[in-house]
Amino acid sequence: MATDKIIFGAGCFWGVEATFRNIKGVVNVTCGYSGGHTDNPTYEAVCTNTTGHIEVVLVEYDPAEVGLEVLLEYFWNCHDPTTQDRQGPDIGSQYRSVVFFFTPEQERIAEESKNRLQASGRWQDPVVTQILPAARFYVAEAYHQNYFKKRGIG
Repeated sequence: MATDKIIFGAGCFWGVEATFRNIKGVVNVTCGYSGGHTDNPTYEAVCTNTTGHIEVVLVEYDPAEVGLEVLLEYFWNCHDPTTQDRQGPDIGSQYRSVVFFFTPEQERIAEESKNRLQASGRWQDPVVTQILPAARFYVAEAYHQNYFKKRGIG
């Protein structure tokens, strides 16, 4: 089975991870950090809002079972893409909305999806989600992986 991967940032990675883990065709979801300027960041460092990193999830998926367009719909629905550096009670640049793409095709699909969302009128404010080339991904600490499942949170 050939898989593709994409990185999403949509606030605290725990809920985002749980969202994507339940999609048929998603092979693996890993919490981590990306987009910053510090090597080997820790959760504590990222929370200081000084590393430039974003809490993200690396989603590996089977494109024969689920398309990127479907994953983007889940992405748009699991957070507010109109808030800059904030999701709910979480405030800081590490919570910004971002799609890190690996291929030009992914970039095109993500941009088109974002444009459709903006044109739909669903959100009164502009969609501020960044669509950027994939940056180095750092796996988050083990206790962040599958966080909700480990704690019995649905």
